[in-house]
Amino acid sequence: MEQWIARALELGFSAAVPLRTDTLQPRADVRAMCSADTCRAYGKNWTCPPHCGTVQECQEKMHSYQNGILLQTTGRMTKAIDSKCYRETERRHLENFYALADKVREVYPKALCLGAGGCRVCGVCAKRTGEPCRHPDLAMSSLEAYGINVSRLAPTADMKYINGNNTVTYFGAVLFSVGEGQ
Repeated sequence: MEQWIARALELGFSAAVPLRTDTLQPRADVRAMCSADTCRAYGKNWTCPPHCGTVQECQEKMHSYQNGILLQTTGRMTKAIDSKCYRETERRHLENFYALADKVREVYPKALCLGAGGCRVCGVCAKRTGEPCRHPDLAMSSLEAYGINVSRLAPTADMKYINGNNTVTYFGAVLFSVGEGQ
């Protein structure tokens, strides 16, 4: 576990801490927020609701793993609404998240990687064209798609959800089990 946390911090995450998988309690109300389709991915991405599984299926999948790491990237805004900071922090978070996921999957091929926002492995999800997922071994759902209320999850791992005034924070989690068919 320590090596993965060290690797995450080396990549540039603001924080990385062990995550107990039993603290991952998906909620139907969080999943229901996805149906508002504010991100324009609901029903249009294989890793988003309703295609990523039911709340119960997501819980069973998350709880099938022994180990987890909660990851955080925090950016400092120069003004109250700083779109440039949002985009740059999200870019850094995703770049680091995909890099860590690649490394973890070299050792644990069946690791479950839950990021921030919808999957971005492909430029356009195959769901939009009616095709099956082109990269099911690389595709990543978000914590929220799995029904996780990140603002409640963060304190269970001794992590802050809000890191002060004028900050923006992105989260992700990597779950894996030792001896999972390496």
